[in-house]
Amino acid sequence: MIRFKRVVILFISVALLADCKHKKEVSLSGDDPVEVGDFINFFQPIDLPWQFSDSILQKKEKDSLLISYKVFTQFVPDSILSKAFGKGTKYKIYPLGKVSGGSETYLFSKIITGDKKGVFVLAFDKKQNYIAGMPVLRPDQLLTTAQSVSIDKRFTITKTILRKNADASISEGKDVYVLNQDAKIFLLIMTDALDDKITELINPIDTLPRKNKYSADYGSTKMNIVSVRDGRKPDRISFFIHFEKNSGECTGELKGEALLKSSAVAEYREGGDPCVLKFNFSNSSVTLSEESCGSRRGLKCSFDGSYARKKEIKPKAASVKKTTKK
Repeated sequence: MIRFKRVVILFISVALLADCKHKKEVSLSGDDPVEVGDFINFFQPIDLPWQFSDSILQKKEKDSLLISYKVFTQFVPDSILSKAFGKGTKYKIYPLGKVSGGSETYLFSKIITGDKKGVFVLAFDKKQNYIAGMPVLRPDQLLTTAQSVSIDKRFTITKTILRKNADASISEGKDVYVLNQDAKIFLLIMTDALDDKITELINPIDTLPRKNKYSADYGSTKMNIVSVRDGRKPDRISFFIHFEKNSGECTGELKGEALLKSSAVAEYREGGDPCVLKFNFSNSSVTLSEESCGSRRGLKCSFDGSYARKKEIKPKAASVKKTTKK
């Protein structure tokens, strides 16, 4: 009898092993439909509290972890991506980790399109239905800032930004979010605003050539500047813009390269970026007009406006005293 039981157990084990081998491994990188459970289980569990910095966007991910756009949008509305990156773009989507709570599951994804990158959080309920999502980390155009995101054991998500000021001091700003499942949104519950009292603005393109007719600095104060320099090619210009309006309550900043449409008109437009900015130059000023640049500025102001050209201050040559022989 004992021998018979051993044979039965062995037979069942072999059958189960054979069945496992014949099961098709689920792939999320193709166009075939997958189950939502397979999608969620593709994300590996992470322990709380968990924190990551913007350096995670520079890490190269394995191609085997790739999630296709078609699979991703089976369970997540494509509007969450188009709002952040614009329509008609190609995406690379990778899983970063999964956190499971009492009735919700949070998925963190790294998403890349062109030269744009970001980390998104997605929430699903206990029946594996999508609740809400939002970008939690997107690199800005500032060279003096660093970003990080954390989620604690209460599933509170905190976005932190650190800025190194010209006087070597550090300013910190925080936004804290929690999931409101009934409203199906991530709710901002606290904001600790970044100190915007910059005593000196650092121009990151100041050392670039200024041979172009309109390569100059425009603006009225140190904190309101449109800096234009020569581009990488003759038909382009490099620019850096920073402004503060409404007594400093609304700020905006953008750095990039614009294409010269004519001798006095340039346009900033990049694939995947909804922001379009036009430059109209004259001998004494530049006029800016924008479309959909809300992610680069405050809600109650815009890049629109005219800026007077500043006179270039060239460094004085060292004077040489002449001596006469007696």
